Amino acid sequence: MLAVRNVYLSDDIATAKFACHLSVCKGNCCVRGDAGAPVKKTEVPVLNKMWKMLSPELADEAVTEVKKNGLIRGNGENLELATVDGAECVFVEYDDSGVALCSIQRAYYENKTGWEKPLSCHLYPLRVLKSGNSDYVNFEYIPDMCSPACDRGEDENIFLAEFLEAPLTRAYGPEWYREFLRMCREIRVQEGMTV
Repeated sequence: MLAVRNVYLSDDIATAKFACHLSVCKGNCCVRGDAGAPVKKTEVPVLNKMWKMLSPELADEAVTEVKKNGLIRGNGENLELATVDGAECVFVEYDDSGVALCSIQRAYYENKTGWEKPLSCHLYPLRVLKSGNSDYVNFEYIPDMCSPACDRGEDENIFLAEFLEAPLTRAYGPEWYREFLRMCREIRVQEGMTV
């Protein structure tokens, strides 16, 4: 296990190769699962604002679901985004080739918002479990969802740690990320990998 300050990460995060390949996986991480994306309490007001702005453009099923059961599920620290039929995020939209995309992220790229998406979505395929003042981070490898990204990472020599620079920096800050990356590269050298 890698320890960077109060964040503990599984070793495979340092050595795994990964780069999202949406044209192959079709955005499965946004439409599959048994629950909605975890969200922080501080993200709820932003998500409500995003819903108000984006819901007119989203699927009727998503709008109906949110009207009936609300945008956020759970209570306290265990909050998650609403889903349609227990899997598809209510913020999903599809491009012309059937790829599931995040409407919040599209709005971000179009400069309609300064907020890219929930941190848990940005960090995926990493999952964070909080315990006291510490975070425990694991690479949630789901073969039929993640293998296209792992294949692309291997082909293009892109490591997961570098691919997720932006969300990891967002989560823990630039100094933390530099320290984390240095440790990842040391591990790769020890294992005889190309850094």
